[in-house]
Amino acid sequence: MRRTLFMEPALEPEKSAWRNIFVSQFIPASNPESVVEDCIPRDRLEQLRKAVDAGVARPISWRLAQLDGLLRFVNDHEDGMLAALKADLGRCRAEARLADISMVRSEIRLIQKNLRRWLQPRVVRTPLAAQPGKSWIQQEPFGLALILGTWNYPFQQILIPLAGALAAGNAAVVKLPESARHSAALMAAQLERYVDAEAVIVISGGPETASRLLACRFDKIFFTGSGRIGRVVMAAAAANLTPVTLELGGKNPVIVAADAPLDVTARRIAWGRFMNTGQLCVAPDYVLVPEHLRLPLIEEIRSAIESFYGPDPKRSDSYGRIVNRTHFARLLALLNEGRIAVGGSSDEEDRYIAPTVITDLPADAAVLQEEIFGPILPVVGYGELDEALALIRSRPKPLVFHLFTTNRRLQQRLIGSVSAGSVIVNDVLVSQVIQGLPFGGVGDSGMGSFHGRYSFDAFSHAKAVVRRSFRADLDVRYPPFTDIKDRILQWLLS
Repeated sequence: MRRTLFMEPALEPEKSAWRNIFVSQFIPASNPESVVEDCIPRDRLEQLRKAVDAGVARPISWRLAQLDGLLRFVNDHEDGMLAALKADLGRCRAEARLADISMVRSEIRLIQKNLRRWLQPRVVRTPLAAQPGKSWIQQEPFGLALILGTWNYPFQQILIPLAGALAAGNAAVVKLPESARHSAALMAAQLERYVDAEAVIVISGGPETASRLLACRFDKIFFTGSGRIGRVVMAAAAANLTPVTLELGGKNPVIVAADAPLDVTARRIAWGRFMNTGQLCVAPDYVLVPEHLRLPLIEEIRSAIESFYGPDPKRSDSYGRIVNRTHFARLLALLNEGRIAVGGSSDEEDRYIAPTVITDLPADAAVLQEEIFGPILPVVGYGELDEALALIRSRPKPLVFHLFTTNRRLQQRLIGSVSAGSVIVNDVLVSQVIQGLPFGGVGDSGMGSFHGRYSFDAFSHAKAVVRRSFRADLDVRYPPFTDIKDRILQWLLS
């Protein structure tokens, strides 16, 4: 019997186990700041599944119409999106517009401009052994995609993957991030009005909703979040051998070489670390600097923070807030080790933690072991560069590796010797706005990538096609085999 989307008899022990893990490890359901209603429209989901299984075709005109709808959603609701991001994360309009509006617009327009070309079959050489014939690669949609968004850039992390899924011709189920409740509420109320409601379902809810969705059969899962939950998503996907894209995080190191200009280096590091109050997966997570430059670099970072946010960042319109009290408490606990060199003040009621630099840390300090995802920057001194490299290599592969040096030979050496999702030399974050680059991790920091063409590819299967003629049906490939046939076959395939 064909397995439908919601064929859920008593769950097998392993499924029950990972469901319980997901619910317990995801953002707590008891969090009063989360969206508490779990609502999965099962009838609509079944219709999506049936349409996909029936092979419903979605021509390029339909795909372009969906992209146009996403663009109209952004244009019509820009003010509402900015207000939601302010309420959820305290983000200022300029920063919010850059990451969650302008970047989304740019990505959608790039896909619109190139979609016809990306959909063209790509002809490949057909060797003599397969002649007469023609060979090509043809992109096809996976079918029904599940997109599990995250809260730190809620519009960007929903709309860009959704654009890729629809451009590739998929139907999609979108699970909104419950912690960004104002942003989620806007998308829940409005997004389906701008796309084909028979192909896109937008779902609110908490961890139990996410776990129930993961128990269903999808053809592609796209998840953005922590490595801990990424493992749970991958385990759930394995039940149906569903391909996954996992956009995770990790400890993004910064190596500052002795020749780097400290003022510019400090300003760029501080900008990247404290944007969105440090709640972004590509932010510098810890800094390794020659020991004799450790304190001077910290002083330059202090000056940069004051130039960005003034003497009291709490009063600055350019500085945001922690998403909820659960994350606030987690971050505050990270300040219990080492010496606070800059900042350190906090206000639980306001969900405020000042831009903070911490140093003189023990090697096993929690702030050096787990992804911070907040406005805390550890600065660690090193004696020889090989010490810093050994530290980075001893840890899981990062999403981003940052290097500050003017030495081109050193740049090439470290680019080749540190495995990471991406490498940025002499800056931070800027790879996000370069549309020709893939964005994704490696190892513990994720698998697969998106942005630009890579968003389309993430939701497409590259199908190999060969078309042969009935002419020239040579006997040489058929038994019985002889020495002459053997020599001819070797020649044909050489």
